[in-house]
Amino acid sequence: MRKSVTPSETALSVRLLDARAIWPRAALVAGDVISFLAFAGVGWRSHNETSGLGAIAQIAVTAAPFALGWFLVSPFAGAFGRSLLGAPKRMLARTELAWLAAWPVALALRWALSADRQIPLSFAIVVLVSNAVFLGIWRTVFAFFMRSRT
Repeated sequence: MRKSVTPSETALSVRLLDARAIWPRAALVAGDVISFLAFAGVGWRSHNETSGLGAIAQIAVTAAPFALGWFLVSPFAGAFGRSLLGAPKRMLARTELAWLAAWPVALALRWALSADRQIPLSFAIVVLVSNAVFLGIWRTVFAFFMRSRT
């Protein structure tokens, strides 16, 4: 005999399904933020600036234009697509393509928010390559993790 499902049970199961669909994207966003903070932290450290937990606010300010550029462009470039979650190769390819599209926006934001208004070519290349590596590694590992869960 089939059990009758009440409207409240149906609403609960819909909310649970929504939560399962949302958490991977929320995890991607959190990991992306950490990637940009790591990039900025490494930059601060390589320039012998204050680093570590004591400099987190300064590191966050440094990371902000790059993260903002990423989050403005990457959703439109498909970097948060459901089909990427369990597909490491596709995740890596889409991440790198999305970062390539977001990179000029991130540099423009850095220029607009910078006091000196200079972006040397060497810095632009370091930003391109470093963030491609940080985002690529993080998101590929996450896709492997998601694949192992299914």
